Amino acid sequence: MRRYLGVDLHRTQFTVCTRLENGRTYLRQWPVRELKLFVAQLRADDELAVEATGNTRLFYDAVMPHVAGVVVVNPCQFKVISQSVKKTDRNDAETLALYLAKGLLPEVRMKKRHQRELSHLAQTRDLLVKQRSALKTKINNLLAAEGINLKKEALSSNKALERVLALPLPPVLAAETRVLVAQIRNLSGSIAELERLIEAEGPKLPGHENLMSIKGIGPVSAAVLLSTVGNVKDFADPGKLAAYLGLVPRVQNSNETEHSGRITKQGNKLARTVLVQCALVAKRYSSYLQQFYQRIQRRRGGGKANIALARKFLGIIYHTLKNNWVFEDFPNFVLAS
Repeated sequence: MRRYLGVDLHRTQFTVCTRLENGRTYLRQWPVRELKLFVAQLRADDELAVEATGNTRLFYDAVMPHVAGVVVVNPCQFKVISQSVKKTDRNDAETLALYLAKGLLPEVRMKKRHQRELSHLAQTRDLLVKQRSALKTKINNLLAAEGINLKKEALSSNKALERVLALPLPPVLAAETRVLVAQIRNLSGSIAELERLIEAEGPKLPGHENLMSIKGIGPVSAAVLLSTVGNVKDFADPGKLAAYLGLVPRVQNSNETEHSGRITKQGNKLARTVLVQCALVAKRYSSYLQQFYQRIQRRRGGGKANIALARKFLGIIYHTLKNNWVFEDFPNFVLAS
């Protein structure tokens, strides 16, 4: 008899609800240190469901080779649990088992190890870049209060930072500025190290050469996009990929009324941001993309034109990866022979 196992996973323990085809359920709690014992009693035709959390990958890698399938659930999309008025490990495990048996769970795509590692590297780099930007803004605000208005590029290099340190400032402000500048330099060093690592590891991802042949996509951007998209053949068409990245509008239908709102912004925020940035660069080289952008901009404004351009550019990326294209001349869409 087929079994459906709902797993409520935590750092130190997990609760398992085993649901049989006849509707009977059994509950058991396991310490994470006994994961191997749990795996040993699994059957080849078992199906499991577990929420995406910090140690889900550890659990997934341990059980996947021994069962028919593992569904990793996005807790933000599975409102039955996230908004439940009865939030207990037992209830969550039972709910997962029930909806697994009915095939109604919103599944998370599990990336391969190298894709996951590069995705984490890119996210860490993005976090450090934002921290550095915040510190630069802090310095600008402190100096502006003293009547010193810096240009945008005044904190962009070591020489520029040295000039800031040489400014005649009150003792307390000078000390605070030195600390902030030191932190900016440390962050810049760490960001550069991560970028070197991403550039070294990125070419190992399938499709890296293809994306690098597109004007507007650099080594870091290619790694971010590829580690997010994974196997492009998982998506039936460019629209499915756009929905995965949150670049499709929210749609509300009621009776004969249909309303399309802002984009959903679901999925990887960093990949979506990188895609928009790459598309804006690519239009400088491609008259096709430039004309498309200008047409949308005239009718709907710059913000909507940016999103529409990113969606169009994503379609180019989709077909490039799916058809294994390498561009010899991207502006004219000429492929390498």
